[in-house]
Amino acid sequence: MSSPSKSASSKLNPRTTEFEFLGPPGALFVTLIVPTVTYSLYFGCSEETGGCPPPLATLPDRAVLALSSLDWWKSLWDTQAFLIYLGWYAFCVLAWAILPGDLVEGGTLRTGGKKKYKINAFSTFLLAMGITAGIIQKYGPQAFSIVYEKWVGLVTASILMSLFQGIAVYAMSFQEGKLLALGGNSGNFIYDFFIGRELNPSIGSFDIKSFNELRPGLILWAIIDISMVCEQATRRGGLTSVTDSMWLVLAFQSFYVIDGLYNEPAILTTMDITTDGFGFMLAVGDLAWVPFTYSLQARYLVFNQLELGPFLTAVIFAVNLAGYYIFRSANGEKNDFRNGRNPKNLKYFTTASGSKLLTSGWWGRSRHPNYFGDLLMAFAWSLPTGFETPITYFYIGYFTVLLMHRQNRDDENCKKKYGADWEKYKKMVPYKIIPYVY
Repeated sequence: MSSPSKSASSKLNPRTTEFEFLGPPGALFVTLIVPTVTYSLYFGCSEETGGCPPPLATLPDRAVLALSSLDWWKSLWDTQAFLIYLGWYAFCVLAWAILPGDLVEGGTLRTGGKKKYKINAFSTFLLAMGITAGIIQKYGPQAFSIVYEKWVGLVTASILMSLFQGIAVYAMSFQEGKLLALGGNSGNFIYDFFIGRELNPSIGSFDIKSFNELRPGLILWAIIDISMVCEQATRRGGLTSVTDSMWLVLAFQSFYVIDGLYNEPAILTTMDITTDGFGFMLAVGDLAWVPFTYSLQARYLVFNQLELGPFLTAVIFAVNLAGYYIFRSANGEKNDFRNGRNPKNLKYFTTASGSKLLTSGWWGRSRHPNYFGDLLMAFAWSLPTGFETPITYFYIGYFTVLLMHRQNRDDENCKKKYGADWEKYKKMVPYKIIPYVY
């Protein structure tokens, strides 16, 4: 007979019976493919390997030669880059601990309680930018081009940090009293390690998941872009000679980062925080994938320097602005409504359970209009690279697949939650992401 404590724990943390990513085989595949693609985007688009992409005729032979060479595998490790990355992560942790910030409550947990989060990601960004500006001002742009020089080593460091955290939080999840993610308690090590077993792994008041979501990876993305500007400036004779295409990429992506950091409390209602566990999937996504794949366009423009001219610059700027307007206004409608405000008097549908679903405004045009805005911005970030290579458009392709996966997952969760009412709602709002298209 099971003890009362074990019985209560099994009710609070039921066994996961439905899998994402095709279960353990898919989880293992993604665990291996994400680091592989992160490296491949460098070796498949860099000066070191001969272009973007390198000469295709020689690519298979060169790939086999590299992978079979012990020296090539050793070249992925860079002690200085590893120490730089550890220093960066430590800086982010210290900034979280030292800088002031409001304590904001998250959503209600299955235990009935609420977790409090320290909100100071934007302050951390400002401190990092102040230090960055000081270095560039005092020593010149060449002093801040080290990220370009240490790229591969920094990627390796970020992946190793992700692996360490994935293993650590998986082990921590077996401590008594832990609240597990409903989707990460399958009992299969590969799957639970990947998807995340514990909902909110923490060390004291330090919440590992929400910290990684915005700070070390997202701010590093902006710093990498600045380093790419500095590398191009060094080659072209100063910051005043940097191309308009590079400035556009820096402006678009930095603004996106700033917006996310400034609106930090908004992440507390996302599925990453409320539903998903924290495992290798989120760790490698936050720490390696975001900073080192999302900055591909800026890195490309270091060695393929394009001048767009005023007209194309204005057109690309307009595309990004349209995407941002849709993204921000849609999220604003959602956040207002979830917090009991409805300043636009938007229409809504009340389900049998008492939940309210928006059916007008942006949320009447599609079930995920914020994703549509995100996709427009992603397209605008790639446009400054021109059309000489499809590789710099990798992000928009990947992001489309990701958002379609998220949309389908949201649909499945809502179908379970609302039942027949969800089908009624889908008739009122038939389009999934792009109004009148998809």
